[in-house]
Amino acid sequence: MSPKTRKALALLHIRSPRLKVFHYQCVLPSMAASNSIKPFSPEEIQRILSHLQQPAVFMNMTCGWPVLHWTAEHLSGCLGDKLIRFRLGRKEETNAPLFETQCPYVEATLAHFVSWTQDQAGTDEGPFSEYPRSEYWAYADYKYIALLFQHQPSMFEGVKWSDFGFEGRNGRESTLWIGTEGANTPCHLDSYGCNLVLQVQGRKRWHLFPPEDTVNLYPTRIPYEESSVFSQVDVLHPDLMRFPAFQAARAHIVTLQPGQVLYVPRHWWHYVESVDPVTVSVNSWIELEVDDVARVSEAVTKAVVCALKRTPSDDNTDDWLNPTEEGVASHDENMQYVNLAVRACVHGQRGLCHRELNQDMRDTRPVKRDSRGQIRKKSDSVRDSVPFSVPFGPHLTPVLCRQESSPETSTKDLEFSSDTAQKTKLTSAVRLHQGEYECSPDLTQCRPCDCADERSGNSSEDYEEPAHTTITTNDLLDCLMHPDVIACVTKLLLERHTGNHRTSTSS
Repeated sequence: MSPKTRKALALLHIRSPRLKVFHYQCVLPSMAASNSIKPFSPEEIQRILSHLQQPAVFMNMTCGWPVLHWTAEHLSGCLGDKLIRFRLGRKEETNAPLFETQCPYVEATLAHFVSWTQDQAGTDEGPFSEYPRSEYWAYADYKYIALLFQHQPSMFEGVKWSDFGFEGRNGRESTLWIGTEGANTPCHLDSYGCNLVLQVQGRKRWHLFPPEDTVNLYPTRIPYEESSVFSQVDVLHPDLMRFPAFQAARAHIVTLQPGQVLYVPRHWWHYVESVDPVTVSVNSWIELEVDDVARVSEAVTKAVVCALKRTPSDDNTDDWLNPTEEGVASHDENMQYVNLAVRACVHGQRGLCHRELNQDMRDTRPVKRDSRGQIRKKSDSVRDSVPFSVPFGPHLTPVLCRQESSPETSTKDLEFSSDTAQKTKLTSAVRLHQGEYECSPDLTQCRPCDCADERSGNSSEDYEEPAHTTITTNDLLDCLMHPDVIACVTKLLLERHTGNHRTSTSS
C-alpha cells in the first residue's frame, strides 16, 4: 500500500499490506501578520475550486505560513539525526522513464543531504559520499509530515490549508518532498482526489496532461502502486517510434515558484522535475466525492495485478512492485478488499455512488465544505447554480497548453500522417490487432473499422506483414488494467450490486 493512500483505505476500515534559495514571491511577514488579508477568502477559494477545470496557480495566498521557512537547512536542524530514505537517479538522458523500481536508495540524515549538495570539503556526507553529485540526483519523496514530526506536533500548524477552505487541514494531512536538481517523479495520474502543492524552496517544473490524453500516454500498472497509474512515455525525451500517439498529447507546463500553490485537478497526468540545486515542496491530496468509486476500481486492479504477477512464469521476473508498497497481499485479502470497497460504495458512505453510475466518472470538483470544513448540504449550494466566472488575474493564473516539441525530437520523428496518428489513438487503448476492430471511447461498443479498406487500396508489394511479437504478462495487464477498461468493469460490478444490472442488460 502506498503512503498516500493510507488515509483513503482507512475510510474502509481495512488493513492492507510512495543550494540556491529563491526569494519568496510574497515577503515573509512576521507571525503577528499571518492573518493579513489574502486575495481570496476560504469560501471564495472553495467556489473557485468547484469550477476549475484545469490546473491553476494561486499566488499571494501563503504569506505568513510558517512552512515557508522550511528550507532543507532549516528542516535539517528540526529533524536532527532522524534517518530519511532518499531515492537516487543518474543524470542521463534516456527514452524511457526512470521508475522507482530501478533506483538505488540510501538512508541518511538531512544534514548529510545538505552537506552533499554544498560540496564542502571535509563535511560528513554519510552514504551520499558513494554517489557523485555531478552524476546523481536525490529525492526524499512522499514523506508524511505526521510521521516525520510525530514528536513535534507543533510543526503541523506551519501548513494552513484552512486558508483554502479546508478547515482543520494542516501539515498532519500533508507530505513533504525534498530533492536536488534533476530529481523527478515519473509521469502518472493519481486515482484518488485532487492535489494542492505548495512550493517552499527552489523551483519545480510541472508537465501536466488532461485526462483525455490517457490514450496518448500509454498507461501501465507496472510497476504497481496503489492509486498511481504510470505512463510508459518519457515525456521529456519521448520515443515516438514506440509511442507515436504521444505527439498528440497536450502538455500544460508551469514552473512553480516559492510561495505559489498549484491546483492539480482529478486524474490530470503530471511529470514533475526539480530545476534548482535544492527544492522543497509540501502537498495535500484532497478527498473527492467520487473517491468511493475509485476505491472499487483500485481494489479490482490490485486483485488482478497481484493474481497475474504472483503466478510463476518465464516472463514474470521483473521488479513489478513499487518500493512504496508494503508487500503483496494474498488473493483472499485482495478479494476481501474488493468486497469491502463495493459494499462501502453501494451503501453510499457519502451518498454519491448510486447516481455516479450514470454520470461522468471524471468529475473534478472537490467535496464542497463550509467554513468549518463540514461537507455542505444541497441547500447550502444554491449559489453555485448562479453563473460564475473563475477570477483569473494577478492572484490566480491558469496553466495553459503548450504544444512544443523537445529539442531532441527530429523533424523526421514528427512526420506522421494524420491517418496513422488517428489509427494509433483508436487502437492503443485496447491494443487490438490493427484492421480488425476499433472501440468507442467508453469501450461499451465495438464495430469494424475501415483500416482494412484502406489497406485494400494498397498494392500487395506495398503491404508489409507486421512482425509477430510475443505477448507478455505485462502486455496483457496493460490492456486489462487500462483506465477505460477498469472504469467499465467498475460500472458493471456496481450495477450488479445496486439492482441496476437487469435494467441495464435488458435495455
